[in-house]
Amino acid sequence: MNLAIIPARKGSKRIPKKNIKHFFGKPVIYYSIKQAKLAKVFDKIIVSTDCKKIANISEKYGAEIPFIRPKKISGDYTSTSEVIKHAINYYRKKNIYFKFVCCIYPVAPFLLKKDILKGLNKIKKGNWSYVFSATKNNHPYYRSFIKNKSDAVKMIFPNYYNKRTQDLKITYYDSGQFYWGSSQTWLNKKKVFDNKSTIIEIPRDRSIDVDTLEDWKFAEQMMFIKK
Repeated sequence: MNLAIIPARKGSKRIPKKNIKHFFGKPVIYYSIKQAKLAKVFDKIIVSTDCKKIANISEKYGAEIPFIRPKKISGDYTSTSEVIKHAINYYRKKNIYFKFVCCIYPVAPFLLKKDILKGLNKIKKGNWSYVFSATKNNHPYYRSFIKNKSDAVKMIFPNYYNKRTQDLKITYYDSGQFYWGSSQTWLNKKKVFDNKSTIIEIPRDRSIDVDTLEDWKFAEQMMFIKK
């Protein structure tokens, strides 16, 4: 059995009510629920939320709300793994066990069912702790630098200063769309970013991290182009 968990709390600081803000005519969480349903690999698709409004909207679009998330795991510093662990244990107390659990973020309007299916296929065939969505960095990560208090720049990796761009290693970033793992992996709270994990590559035009209103507007522009 497979479980999809969409963690969607009400406390969004930079974009108020982000998880249910309308995106092309629908609350943005709708898109995550829709793709999870289209994948047809989940025995249950639930939304873990501390907000009755988010719960009602999620139910309207086909997700289950088995509980209202406790306040103690709904704060700013609550980790995703804590939320997933809580949901898994909720079902275990009812003698319902899932082999694989997929965390799907609520603000992932460019996620497609094929991405979810690729992730499941990969974790079933390989000995991986997690399979998650990631995207190639657009700019050479090893040429990155920081700016100190005096406004001066400093390379993070000075050894790569004279390296040609084409000779630098390809690097990736977490696209923040989905994370497949076994129930036991989630319960053990294993680290996602280590050599026991692998990725499903998402193209840059479908990998937009929406944290600010500027990000939101850019995502709208990209969706407009795609439509």
